Amino acid sequence: MSIPATEAVTTGGFFPGTSTANGTKVQDDKQMFLELMVAQLRYQDPLNPQDSGEFLAQSAQFNALEKMQDVADRTAELLGAQMAFGASALVGKNVSWMDTDGKTTKTGSIDSVTFGATGPIFDIDGTDVPLGSILSVTQEPSTSTSTSTTPAP
Repeated sequence: MSIPATEAVTTGGFFPGTSTANGTKVQDDKQMFLELMVAQLRYQDPLNPQDSGEFLAQSAQFNALEKMQDVADRTAELLGAQMAFGASALVGKNVSWMDTDGKTTKTGSIDSVTFGATGPIFDIDGTDVPLGSILSVTQEPSTSTSTSTTPAP
């Protein structure tokens, strides 16, 4: 079976390992797959037709690929949520981190956290520090003292 050059359909971006930023890429790939399948059917030899089982197998493989991509996307969302909860729990903690020069270790207390495209960014005494630069976390020493009184009998 040969497809004329004017109607050839490419399959770039269709195979596993391609990442999708949104649903439009997946939809485009599905559309491309269907166009390829229709082109194969249109230009097949009528005296020697293709096996329909092969088309069903390709369709099933594409469906499985879509489901695996959906699982990967949801796993990435879950990881992002876990990272956000973990980073927010560090507010108020003392940390040490490697400065941007890669030679100096600094310490300070985390005042707040913001969530950027690359992950959590901590505000430590006015300095923005990415999560990957944090070396250690310690509990802030208690500055308040608590006293307990026992009621008189």
